[in-house]
Amino acid sequence: QVQLVESGGGLVQPGGSLRLSCAASGRIFRVNAMGWYRQAPGNQRELVAAITSGSSTNYADSVKGRFTISKDNAKNAVYLQMNSLKLEDTAVYYCNAGITDLISGRPDIYWGQGTQVTVSS
Repeated sequence: QVQLVESGGGLVQPGGSLRLSCAASGRIFRVNAMGWYRQAPGNQRELVAAITSGSSTNYADSVKGRFTISKDNAKNAVYLQMNSLKLEDTAVYYCNAGITDLISGRPDIYWGQGTQVTVSS
């Protein structure tokens, strides 16, 4: 089994910053890619940013230039630095990882439990 544990959400004023963290643990042979999604009330879950095993990154147009995704391979962790936050960034943020299981050798997709980010004045 693999677990993803997120931290770092909270309440911030418009223009402020937050840093989300997510660490994977368990039967990990290889982390293939990691990313962050978000879901606001009444909306579908959407990709925010992703990073591959080779450190290539991809961002939603709405966060380009404001958010930065990074990872620590030794910790099987991924981070999302969010700057210049806007009201419309309010959502539950979910960590996502593609991980190859140590025992079965099978790749699968895993999700964290979600962390609330609220941007409000």
